[in-house]
Amino acid sequence: MTSGQLERNPGTRSGGTLAGKIIIVTGASRGIGRAIALRLAQEGGKLLLAARDEAALANVVAEITAGGGTATSFATDLRIAGAPATLVEAALEAFGAIDIIVNNAGATRRGDFLELSETDWMDGFALKFFGAVRLVRAAWPHLKKRGGSVLNIIGIGGRTPGPEFTIGGSVNGACLSFTKALADIGIRDGVQVNAINPGWVRTDRFRKLLASQAAQHGGDIEAATEEVVRKANVVRLGEPEDVANLAAFILSPQARLLQGALIDLDGGQTKTV
Repeated sequence: MTSGQLERNPGTRSGGTLAGKIIIVTGASRGIGRAIALRLAQEGGKLLLAARDEAALANVVAEITAGGGTATSFATDLRIAGAPATLVEAALEAFGAIDIIVNNAGATRRGDFLELSETDWMDGFALKFFGAVRLVRAAWPHLKKRGGSVLNIIGIGGRTPGPEFTIGGSVNGACLSFTKALADIGIRDGVQVNAINPGWVRTDRFRKLLASQAAQHGGDIEAATEEVVRKANVVRLGEPEDVANLAAFILSPQARLLQGALIDLDGGQTKTV
């Protein structure tokens, strides 16, 4: 097992830090969302996993249950205005309450600003920003009742936007602002609100980007990886499990003092103060 990674099907932990907590994780079918779901299940959380890919969700549920955890899934498109409220209803029907929301769903299109369409922009905000806003709004009364938590998985592009990431930087910036504002409301209502900003993480999506860059270097993935690490000036690329481990800590009782924190998990890539 390498640094930051999880054992395969290690099983739930007796008396884990999230034992009995009812958790919704969006974008849970693969990558960071999948890793977070597996990690929170290890800590005893009862999970409702959401994404568009029903088959991929079923695989994650099967992996959790094989390890002794509790999980179910709800395939939905959170870009649709009414979908987040329906997801909340599904969680209440399955488990009777909601303790934690992990907003992880959302990917935005990269490219030349002048070539990105109106649809690209609308789609970027519809899922990652408005999907999170609507889900939190629908779940807030239940989170308030149980002293729950919201964790937004955003990204360092919200702090350091770039020319190829105009949509993503704008969406992430809006999500960061939303997190800070919501955290103030959370102080009033007893709900914890924080965010993680991952840097380069070795997800399937990032592997495709690496493969594209490797094609320019004779197909050498390792050389392309080393070039990304060198240019970003980071200790290494992140793994989905790195984000999952931090998420598990933030949502644990030991981290309850954290409120409105926007934590960069990027190997040192973000240089701003």
